[in-house]
Amino acid sequence: MPHRSPDYLNIQRGPIALFCHRVTTHRLFQNAVTALIVFAALVVGLETYPVLAEPREGLFRLVDRIILVLFTIEIVLRIGAYGTKPWRFFKNGWNVFDFVIVAVCLVPIDSQSATALRLVRVVRALRLLTAIPQLQLVIGALLKSIPSIAYVGVLLVLLFYMYAVVGTKLFAGNDPANFGTLERSALSLFRTITLEDWTDLMYSQIHGTDVYPSQVTPAVGPEPKAAPVTSVVFFGSFVLIGTMIVLNLFIGVVINSLTEAQREQAAEALREAGHEHDLQGQLADVESQLVRLTERIAELRERTS
Repeated sequence: MPHRSPDYLNIQRGPIALFCHRVTTHRLFQNAVTALIVFAALVVGLETYPVLAEPREGLFRLVDRIILVLFTIEIVLRIGAYGTKPWRFFKNGWNVFDFVIVAVCLVPIDSQSATALRLVRVVRALRLLTAIPQLQLVIGALLKSIPSIAYVGVLLVLLFYMYAVVGTKLFAGNDPANFGTLERSALSLFRTITLEDWTDLMYSQIHGTDVYPSQVTPAVGPEPKAAPVTSVVFFGSFVLIGTMIVLNLFIGVVINSLTEAQREQAAEALREAGHEHDLQGQLADVESQLVRLTERIAELRERTS
């Protein structure tokens, strides 16, 4: 469903604009656009199979042109729905997003830039973000949560730096392949926080690389040493703080932003409903005035006859 700007309902439309408005706001049209976006994405995916694309290159080119023409007609209809003020279409960011994607696909590309052309076609799948209101809500929530996520990111960087320094000091002699430098320690901590085979890192420090060699070269450090207590406290605290607390902060921030976006969407829907209700009330008042005026005219005719 195309996103509408707040003043979309207040636009005075002529016959052509009214036709465009009725077409673009019809549920069948919106579902057809969504299906076209999905179909365009599937066509691009099928082109990655040479056994399908090479024998039918002409057919795929024809289908792509038809899709592009349909997308262009859709954008023209949506702009036409704004009547004599088409620039209002570009006041909404989602509308600009749709227009840019279609405009980029219309840019002529020579045969030497076939790879770039395929990449441009893939971008058309992103139009699902504007075709499905729920996706718009999620993207809006993510954008609003960026400032808070940045602060959580700073906290995570600080945590990585502190543990990388401590890990280098403690385990460089035993496991230089994973903790020999600050950079390697940070990379090993990233592996740990993703919970991808991190226990091997911990076991190498618990038993020493002479007993439990590292998975990368050098497998055994120059000073192999078992540190059962220190390594358990180091890795256990990092996994607990990094995975269970800090990363959950990211989820909490996004969920909070999503809740706020849902509230704003509900408030906007109520405002639009109230606006439409006011229009219906005004129309009812006009109809009642016309009825009274008709009755008055009839009375005056009876008196004059």
